[in-house]
Amino acid sequence: MGVVLRNLQKVVPVRRARLRRDVDMLRHILGVQKFDLGVICVDNRRMQQINNTYRKKNVSTDVLSFPFYESEAKTPAIESVLLCFKDLRPGKLPCSLHRDELNLGDIFLGVEFVMKQCKEESMDLHGALTVVTAHGICHLLGYRHETEEEWTEMLQRESYILSEYNRLTGRHLEPLTKRCSQDR
Repeated sequence: MGVVLRNLQKVVPVRRARLRRDVDMLRHILGVQKFDLGVICVDNRRMQQINNTYRKKNVSTDVLSFPFYESEAKTPAIESVLLCFKDLRPGKLPCSLHRDELNLGDIFLGVEFVMKQCKEESMDLHGALTVVTAHGICHLLGYRHETEEEWTEMLQRESYILSEYNRLTGRHLEPLTKRCSQDR
């Protein structure tokens, strides 16, 4: 199984090969290599549209995640997958029924939004994209940050993922998830 990486924006140059390697490493750290994952890079205008449509927030953002298992059942095959996903807890991997159903979902990266943050904070774009991708994958795995407890759990998971990533790469990335009072 693999990663589908699409760059649907032209505002910010993205080194797709590097991002793909980083996404593959994150998948390896989490033990989800057998699951498909979509990563779509978009500009502020498109991210704002998506955020408004699905979250009723008419602003751009850095990352939005759409888990496969939250899709509405339209066919018996999908219904059987949803039964498998029904009792998922954060971080628990779904059981596999058929190989073509091993899909975590899609992550939309607001690369223009991330680039602006990087300029303001003197950060490396590709490091920041790796961090927001890790955050997005956590959401695909059921982690949320609506409450202080959920926020703490997600921060612990992101910290673990990035510490392993740093250990394997020699980088020094830190989670963007810092405290529960930030925009959710």
